[in-house]
Amino acid sequence: MPTEANTNNAAAAGTWTLGDLTVNRIGFGAMRLTGSGAFDAGVPSDRERVIGVLRRAVELGVNHIDTASFYFSALRSANELINRALAPYSDELVIVTKVGPSRDQSGEWMDWPTPEQLRGQVEENLRQLGRDHLDVVNLRRLRPGSIAEHFGALAELREAGLIRHLGLSNVQADQLAEAQAIAPVVCVQNRYSVDSRPAGSDELLRLCGEQGIAFVPFFAIAGEGREDGAGGVEPEAVQAVADAHGATAAQVRLAWTLHQGPHVLAIPGTGNPDHLDENIAAGALRLTDDDLARLTAA
Repeated sequence: MPTEANTNNAAAAGTWTLGDLTVNRIGFGAMRLTGSGAFDAGVPSDRERVIGVLRRAVELGVNHIDTASFYFSALRSANELINRALAPYSDELVIVTKVGPSRDQSGEWMDWPTPEQLRGQVEENLRQLGRDHLDVVNLRRLRPGSIAEHFGALAELREAGLIRHLGLSNVQADQLAEAQAIAPVVCVQNRYSVDSRPAGSDELLRLCGEQGIAFVPFFAIAGEGREDGAGGVEPEAVQAVADAHGATAAQVRLAWTLHQGPHVLAIPGTGNPDHLDENIAAGALRLTDDDLARLTAA
C-alpha cells in the first residue's frame, strides 16, 4: 500500500517505458491550458496560474506531458506555456506531441495534411517547445483508411533525428499493425473511459499490453463529455465507489483507467491547481475487485 508520503506524487502509480524513456503512469495533458475546451478557442485561462500548474505538476513527479501545436486559443499556446514554465527541461521530462490535425491562426480546422506537410507540423512543435528534437510524436488519424504514407513520413523524420519515438492516436488495430510494419510504435492514444469505450477498444488495449506498447486514454475523466469536459451527473456506480473511498468521481475514473493494465497511462489535464493535486493523488487509489467489476459493468 502507498504511504501517506507518496500518495501525492505521480510515482505512486508506478512507471512504464516509451521506448527507452521511463515515465510515471500519471502524466499531464496540456489541452485545457489554453481555455475551456480541447478543440475550440475557449476562454483564455490566467497565464501565470497555468504556468504555476505546470511547475507544480513537475514538483509532484509528473515527467510525461502530452501536448500539440494545435492546442491554442486567441491568447494562449499550450506548447509555448510549457516552454515558458519548464525550460530548460529536465532530462527526465518526456514531452509527447501529436501531428495530423492543424488549425489556422483564426482557429479554423484545416484539411488533413499531405505527408510532406507533416514536417512543417513537426518543426512548429520544435519551435514552440524550444527543442532540437521531439521525444515522442503521435500521428493522430483523422480519416478512415491507410496511414502508411503519413506514418512513413514521420519515420523518415525519426531517422533524420528530429523525432526520438513514434506513436499513434485515434486508430484501430489494423492501423497499428500497418504502422508497425514501417517503424516501432511506443504508444497508442485513444478515447477510452469508464463510460466511453468505442468498439474494438478493449481488444486494442489488450494487443498493446501484449506487445509492450503504452495505451494512453484521452477523455478518461470527461468520458462522454469529451471536449466539453467533466460535468453533469455521474453514473451511479462511479459515485458510489467514490463515496466508499472518500474520493472524487474524477479520481475514481483515473484509478479505473490505471487498473486496466500496467501499460495504461493517464494524462489528465487541468488549469486548476486544486484539481491537479486531486488528479495526482488518484494514482495511489487502489480499487477492489468488486469496485472494478461494478465500474466496468456500469
